[in-house]
This record gives sequence, C-alpha cells and structure tokens, in this order.
Amino acid sequence: MWIITVHSKNNLNMFEFDTEKEAKEAFGKIQGCKILTEIIYFNDYCLV
Repeated sequence: MWIITVHSKNNLNMFEFDTEKEAKEAFGKIQGCKILTEIIYFNDYCLV
C-alpha cells in the first residue's frame, strides 16, 4: 500500500493507492508539500 500525505495551510490530506505506479502518477499531479510512503505489513502473505 502506498500513501501520499499532503500538508497545506490548514489541511492534512491522505490518499491511499494499491500500486507504486498509481501513487507516483498522482504524486506528480498533486500540488503542495507532499510525502510518498510505502506501508508494509509484516504479516502480509504476498511478502512471504
């Protein structure tokens, strides 16, 4: 899971994406101070 966190004057918004490709495409389009984060669950079976 990928999360984009956007900070603006009085707001904090978070957007969730399933793939890195989707997140990076949206990251380029979003304006403001933003952070792209990958969330990894250690009990996620796709990582085994």
